[in-house]
Amino acid sequence: MRVALSGALIDSSAVPNSRIAIYAGSFDPITRGHEDIVGRSLEFVDTIVVAVAINSSKQPLFTIDERVDLIKAALDDDSRVQVRSFGGLLVDFAREVGARLLIRGLRAVSDFEYEYQMALMNRHLSPGLETVFMVPSLDTTYISASLVREVARYGGNVSELVHPVVAEALRAKTSSQ
Repeated sequence: MRVALSGALIDSSAVPNSRIAIYAGSFDPITRGHEDIVGRSLEFVDTIVVAVAINSSKQPLFTIDERVDLIKAALDDDSRVQVRSFGGLLVDFAREVGARLLIRGLRAVSDFEYEYQMALMNRHLSPGLETVFMVPSLDTTYISASLVREVARYGGNVSELVHPVVAEALRAKTSSQ
């Protein structure tokens, strides 16, 4: 099977049993918690596609292109990580990139019910697509993108919560509002 990742065509049949996973979200902005999940996912997959969702019902702080660029910077352009934006159904995007595994982070028990429903719907729409739930590391459990945006909006220090490039982008974006 040939799949397109970040504009490049990759022949996944060239690497037998290659495991491609998707980690989807809005990433507005990417946090140290997101980075933790990506890094630990790479211990059991060959390639992870960080899929930046285009969600018309949300008013993001950063544009889709800014989020893609910030993710690439935060993840140091690791060759095992592909960053792409997508719209529509995640199962269709998974089929497009040849992924059979979805990675989802669970910070709290309250996240589980929604994520469980989504995993079941995705399995219904695409029976070969599995979802893996990952718990963040203890030192990143409390970090959420919405809290990071809030702290940055009021001039708080976010340097331990996000990559330095992201912290600078937050300062620039929130100081102009």
